[in-house]
Amino acid sequence: MAKRKLSRQQLTRIRSQQAEKRDRARSVKLGESGPESGVVISHFGQQLEIESLETGERQRCYARANLEALVTGDRVIWRSGQEGEGVVEAMEPRQSLLCRPDKFGKLKPVAANITRIAITIAPEPEAFSNLIDRYLVAAEVSKIPACLVLNKADLMAENERKAELIALMNRYEQLGYPCLRVSAASRSGLQELRQALREETVVFVGQSGVGKSSLIQALLPEEDIRVGELSEARAKGTHTTTAARLYHLPEGGKLVDSPGIREFGLWHINEESLLDGFVEFHGFLGDCRFRDCKHFIDPGCGLSKALKQGKIHPDRATSYQLIRDSLDEVTIR
Repeated sequence: MAKRKLSRQQLTRIRSQQAEKRDRARSVKLGESGPESGVVISHFGQQLEIESLETGERQRCYARANLEALVTGDRVIWRSGQEGEGVVEAMEPRQSLLCRPDKFGKLKPVAANITRIAITIAPEPEAFSNLIDRYLVAAEVSKIPACLVLNKADLMAENERKAELIALMNRYEQLGYPCLRVSAASRSGLQELRQALREETVVFVGQSGVGKSSLIQALLPEEDIRVGELSEARAKGTHTTTAARLYHLPEGGKLVDSPGIREFGLWHINEESLLDGFVEFHGFLGDCRFRDCKHFIDPGCGLSKALKQGKIHPDRATSYQLIRDSLDEVTIR
């Protein structure tokens, strides 16, 4: 059943009540009865699995009807139930929210309070700079820092695109995006990846077949992560994850594994937001002759000048134009 639409006065009252509950929970000392702080681990139908931030214990809970939809990673105020079923009473303010489009083209929240997006690529299937740029734009628009992870690095020696891949990684490193080279199969680079993700709450995104589930399994050896195989005929993989879930990394930090999280909708952003998604463009946007400049097209464009001077890479300029011309697309794949 769809939730009824609330008036502005009702929303204000609900938010005030939730703020009171959050303040009350923060004043409760460990060992005392009452509401406590927790985090959403996963969904089970209408129930949520909540983990106590004080004790680490978990319990299935129902959410109050006046709460907006909660997602994995949300910080909440909840109360334990006597018969094994608790109740979520309030939601803490979100620091970030990662969304993807649903089958109707509407943005659907996937995970909250993410602090790092790990864009995963591999020698196979082939990595395309335009696809990476789309992930980076989505990360910048979501205000979530991103890094690149080259998985299957053990295959680099045999790959004919080795030099191109190395140049690709170097290009993004120069833009300020951390780049790591790892292999879930040989386990090389895993320690460096663990250290990079320490104290972060991370999601892995990327094409099917790049080994996201294998990497997650390597980072979480005690968990049963489903791993798919790469199709030899099409050099593509298949989705293996079935439910959004938060895991604790042994070295510290958290990891959210979610189905469909590789898809980012860019259709909802405007051209101004798209420009913000290309970090190296920022210093040249004020140099255009026209206020409504069609960048890389109109005369006197500051970005065109920077491109000619070698301050913007041609592939990044092409990516911008391709994305700008396709903002009405629902998702990237």
